[in-house]
Amino acid sequence: MSEHDAGPIEKLRSIRVSRRGLAASAAATLATRSGWVARAQDSTPVVHADETFDADGATLRVASWGGFWQEIERTYLLDQFQEDFNCIVQYTSAWPWFPKFVAGGANNPPFDLTTWNQPELNKAAKAGAAEGGFFVPLAEVRANVPNSVDLWDFAYESGHGITYLFSQLGYGYRTDAGDAPKDFASFWEDRYADKRGTYITSNALQMVFFMVASAVYGSGEEDLEAGFEAMRNAMPLKISDFTSQMQTLLERGEVDICVQHDGEVFAQMNRGTAVDFFYWQERKPIHPQIRTVSQGSSDVQKQLAYAYINRACSPEIQERYAAELYLHPTNRNAVIPENLASKSVTNDAASMEGLWNPDWDWYLENEQEIVETVNTIFGLT
Repeated sequence: MSEHDAGPIEKLRSIRVSRRGLAASAAATLATRSGWVARAQDSTPVVHADETFDADGATLRVASWGGFWQEIERTYLLDQFQEDFNCIVQYTSAWPWFPKFVAGGANNPPFDLTTWNQPELNKAAKAGAAEGGFFVPLAEVRANVPNSVDLWDFAYESGHGITYLFSQLGYGYRTDAGDAPKDFASFWEDRYADKRGTYITSNALQMVFFMVASAVYGSGEEDLEAGFEAMRNAMPLKISDFTSQMQTLLERGEVDICVQHDGEVFAQMNRGTAVDFFYWQERKPIHPQIRTVSQGSSDVQKQLAYAYINRACSPEIQERYAAELYLHPTNRNAVIPENLASKSVTNDAASMEGLWNPDWDWYLENEQEIVETVNTIFGLT
């Protein structure tokens, strides 16, 4: 069996250097950390997360998405990880995470490793600042995740964790409802009256949609009045909670155009639904999947978290996730699988050019006004 024919688990096994006992690992770690105060330290020693060690049954608490996502995680990463490291991965999908971090505090985190979307991560980071931070600084995480050297630069733009997968935002649209959209403003064309779809204000896709509308119809992303007027002019709208619900509305023809990320639409296309995807050019926002490590977790839990992220950032695992979840890898060495390659998705410098992450700190500072006003426009109050 050639390297290209090998499955993801076989490839991961081929890169292991050695299997170490926890006692030796802990002794070395403690020796190098003599006098270390965890929350005041700028960096931690690299623990060579591409190697395995015996965690002696320790529990790694992982918070991430449920449903099909959790099934994929278990099949291609979680189960083998537990075996290789002699640990227990306690996986929860009981979102949201932010209230749990606030309730527990920095010294008593609810999870050791957490998957975030950007708005909630920024909110948590700001809330934890007064206690010295909920999360291990990004520089430390990168130093302890060997595969991080092969990630595209934007994988670190969150400032708090590593983006290991992402999708790109734009419009999903029915191909049997006329010509394809030609630009961002096509959403407001008369032909889409009462056939437009977006999300509740707590959904990150609606937040991004609002900011792009503010920029296109106003002086920039921070032009609130332009954004409010754009939402008014788009009414009536079909409002969904989640992208999966919007996927159903598009499939049934209840919407002819909707705010969506490319992965959802690509999956529908491969099932034979009469839909396609249009990428915005005025801004090119991404929907990142970001993983953080908790500052208040034990040393062993941190080592396990680094190793877990390292595997998630390997080309082999990212290729498998891309094939199953229709998401883009962030490792520059990952090969785009056929389900994405057939949609002209590439993994090169040109495809990363211009990808945009909004100023989430600004949005969160203005969130109350935006939410209250937009909810009134949407008739959700």
